[in-house]
Amino acid sequence: MKLRKMKLALSCAMLVPPVFTQAAEPEVTAPRVVQALEATFGVHQGERRNHIKGSCAVGEFTATAEAARYSRSTLFSGQAIPVIARFSLAGGNPKAPDVAQSARGMALQFKLPQGQVHQMSMLNTPMFGAAHPATFLDLTEAQRPDPATGKPDPEKLKAFKASHPDNLAQAQYLASHNPPDSYTRSAFFGIHTFKFINAQDKVTLVRWRFVPQEGEKPLSNEALKTAGSDFLETALIRSTSKKPVRWDMLVTVGQPGDAQDDPTQSWPAQRPEFKAGTLTITSASTQKGGLCEPINFDPMVMADGIAPTNDPVLRFRSQAYAVSFGKRLSGQ
Repeated sequence: MKLRKMKLALSCAMLVPPVFTQAAEPEVTAPRVVQALEATFGVHQGERRNHIKGSCAVGEFTATAEAARYSRSTLFSGQAIPVIARFSLAGGNPKAPDVAQSARGMALQFKLPQGQVHQMSMLNTPMFGAAHPATFLDLTEAQRPDPATGKPDPEKLKAFKASHPDNLAQAQYLASHNPPDSYTRSAFFGIHTFKFINAQDKVTLVRWRFVPQEGEKPLSNEALKTAGSDFLETALIRSTSKKPVRWDMLVTVGQPGDAQDDPTQSWPAQRPEFKAGTLTITSASTQKGGLCEPINFDPMVMADGIAPTNDPVLRFRSQAYAVSFGKRLSGQ
């Protein structure tokens, strides 16, 4: 009897297929992304890990009365709000050429009353290149130079593009638009969706962009060949020394069904919009020793009246900025 039961148990066990557990992908964490940036661009002690090449500027922001209808933030009080700004190139290469077909950044810290601050970190592309942090990580790793050539492996970049359709819109935009000939002649986009909350607690989904009053001007194909590697900072300092430079903040009002949590998706062009205020930059300087140098321009630092959505990239940026900032503070 015992022998028969053992044979039966063995027979049943053979009918059950073995279970193989696939090794889980490592979690995409802020330290891991910062480490990937370091592996791709190198470690530059005491410096930012991304958007490392930049310039400082100062000025003020004055809101319109219409903005206060949508948001109770003191940013839209109508009073002149002091601003510290930083203009930059994407990536962790401090010697990146200013003609590179990469994104440009404008970061702003608004000094609100009673010691409060509000911050924005924007790009000169209408969309971001990743719907999820994993895409940004994979792109950073795909861009890592091959030790044998000193350049990214074309096959890895090809595989990345094929497997990450959420990167396509920004990549196409950068490939089809020449870089600006000056920071002052470039528009900058908030890329994420935010919430404006007014005095009656009404929530409005918005996206914003800053448009230069003197118009946008990209480099010509000929200028791309002759502009040099470091003209942006010189042009910014020269322009602001002659006269103030201004951008209008234009806010687009979202409608039901518009993407809230995906910064790679653009909203339809027919959406209503309004002018929320004007940014005036009055002077600029090199980054070293400038007012913008020590600031961590975390876009999740917001004053009451403006709130984030559940955009995973927006929230992850805050975590990654904190890791990079901590390394800068410790001199790493």
